[in-house]
Formats: sequence, C-alpha cells, structure tokens
Amino acid sequence: MNTRRVFLKNSALAIFGVGAIPSWLTRSVYAGDVHGKRRKKILVAIFQRGAVDGLNMVVPFGEPRYYQLRPSIAIPRPDGTPASAIDLDGFFGLHPSLASLKPMFNARHLAIVDAVGSPDPTRSHFDAQDYMESGTPGLKATGDGWMNRALLKPVGPASPLRAVSLGSGLSRTLRGPNDAIAVNNLNDFQVKDQKSAATFESMYDHSHDTVLHGTGKETFSAVKIMQSIQKQRYTPANGAKYPGGKFGQNLQQIARLIKADVGVEVAFAEIGGWDTHVNEANQLSNNLTEFGQSLAALYQDLGDRMEDVTVVTMSEFGRTVRENGDRGTDHGHANVMFVMGGDIRGGKVYGDWPGLADDEQLYEGRDLNLTTDFRDVLGELVARHMGNRNLKAVFPGYENPRFRGLLPVA
Repeated sequence: MNTRRVFLKNSALAIFGVGAIPSWLTRSVYAGDVHGKRRKKILVAIFQRGAVDGLNMVVPFGEPRYYQLRPSIAIPRPDGTPASAIDLDGFFGLHPSLASLKPMFNARHLAIVDAVGSPDPTRSHFDAQDYMESGTPGLKATGDGWMNRALLKPVGPASPLRAVSLGSGLSRTLRGPNDAIAVNNLNDFQVKDQKSAATFESMYDHSHDTVLHGTGKETFSAVKIMQSIQKQRYTPANGAKYPGGKFGQNLQQIARLIKADVGVEVAFAEIGGWDTHVNEANQLSNNLTEFGQSLAALYQDLGDRMEDVTVVTMSEFGRTVRENGDRGTDHGHANVMFVMGGDIRGGKVYGDWPGLADDEQLYEGRDLNLTTDFRDVLGELVARHMGNRNLKAVFPGYENPRFRGLLPVA
C-alpha cells in the first residue's frame, strides 16, 4: 500500500497540475498562521551521506595527539590565518570552510554535539545510513523511518505537504504510514495537459479503491498547492545567497515551502561526497564550503521564521583518527552533529569528549569513541520541538534517553 501511494504521488506530481489552491487550505489551521496565529514547529533533517570527517569538521585543536595522528591533513590551530581553525571555545574550532556558520554560533542559534553517532559498530555505509534513517540501530527489519513516525496525528485537515523529501525519490526516513512526498524541483510541476489532468483527477475521485481515491485526492491537492506557489516569484530574503549546487537549491526550496505556509512539518535533504579515503583536504574543503554557505543562507533567508524551525545534520559514522597512507581517512565510529534554530541553546559544543590521548581512549584503538547516542539528539528535538513525547514509538527499542539540554524544557 505504501509503495503504491508513493509511486502514484511521484508519477502524478511529475506530470499534472490543475486549478487553484484547494479550498481546504484556506480554512485550515495553516491559513490562520499567516494572520498571526501560532505557527507549527518545523523540523528539517539533513544527511551528509558518505561519512563526513567530523574531526576535521569540528577540530579538537586542544588535543596534541590530533596533530600527531594527522601530520598532513590536520587543520592548523587557530591563529587568524585563512587556513586555520576558527576558535569556538578554546578547545574546539570550526573548519575554515565553515566560517559562514560562526555568526550563528556567536548568536547562540547553532549548537554542536561531538562524539555522537550510532551505537551499532557497522562500518558499512548502506547499513549505517539505514539504521540512522530508520532510527533503529542494528535492526534491519524496520520498514518505516523515524521522521515519519515522529509526525503527530493531525488536528483537523492535514496538509499533503506536511512531510517533504527534497530529491528524486522519497527518503528512507520519511517512509511510513503518514503521507509524505518527494519533490525534486518545485518548478518542474507544470501544467502539461489541462484536459488529461482533469480526467485523471475525476478518475481518482470516483474510484472505489480507497487507496487510489485517497492518493488521488492528496496528489491533486498537492499539485494545486505547488502551482499556487509557482505563481509567486521567489527572491531569498535578507540578502541571502544560496550556493549554485543541488544542496543549496534544495535548501532554498525548503525555505520557499516554509514561507508559503502550506503546512510543512518535517523536511529532509541530503548532500553527498564525504567518503574521503584519498586526498581528503581539497574534497572536504569544497564540500564544507557548499554545506556551510547553504545552511547560512537558509538561516538568513528564513529570518524570524527560524523561531519555528530547527535544523539538524547527521552522517552515518565518522572517520579514523589516524590518517591513512593516501592522505585520507577510513571508516570510523563517532562523529559530530549540528543543531540550528531560533530556540536552540547554541553557542556551545555539547557532549562528553572521550579524548584522543592514547589508543585506550579510542574505539577499537582507531576511532573516536561514542559518548552520545544520535537518538538522544533527535529524541530531544522530537519531544521538545515537535511536541511528540512518545519516543518509544518514534525510536523503538530506545531506552533511557539522555537529553543534552539543546532546547529549553517546555
């Protein structure tokens, strides 16, 4: 059933677009938001596929052994030069390519969680990504994703755009019983054939198959909303400039959907290219520049809307503490996560630092040790930002959550 729903939505959305915005939207809770009522909280999750090197993303320059184990790829200690780390707290620093994020950290709207990740020890990209998106480390049988399960039962009419995956297909984390939709590009939703579109809409509307009927209604509602958004020319606010790559484009589209007040509650985007086994320096620098500038543009573009939005970043695992013989790093264990938002208690690096001083402090003598379960971070955002406190349902098998204080207690 779920597979058919996703297929039908993706197919119809790519082909048809008809009419004006559906009437249900004008009388829904979202329309009231535009006129000053309390808006829904929105969670945006970003996946860095390929296992980013968290030790060079957030540099532990206060650890002498970091420089001993990475003689050619370590980021220099902060000294004010363009190639050196950007000091955060006297021990940790940002990679210089993430300079665009420092103002957010200074404004306490960006928090960093270090030595964080999945407790499952796999070094398989596929398995680790699956576990993180399903929210069930070590369990391959989970059919749906944690973001889908995190959605609360709607009060009143639910927007067909409440859960949006930016990309060509629906992300693993948004699959499940709650309706979710994949959007590759907002501007691709064009009217191809008004007569055929109307015929298909009527066919779905009169179908005796409840799945087809429901899917068709939601699909054409979504198409109409997309068409109404397209009619408005979009210019990023506050001088925000998104990078020209796909990731920057996707974050701009998320901002556009959020500001259109069409009922988005969760959104997902991804950026690849982090598997830095060989000649890491240039690849990591280029990727982090796009990553940081895109996040900074989203933050600037949304302006005061960031009070309702939280962005969290994650990657399937980290990389080895020692550099390899090809001036790169291999598959590791613990990593780093960023959390950004207007109500985030930022300006701080969270987590218990395990140290790099000797091999006994490392995981299996080679990797950064894990001290924070990634579900501790996501669970706090789901409970305190989205308001879903049933974490046992969102993260099955997750016991004894340990929140870090990223958000104030409601």
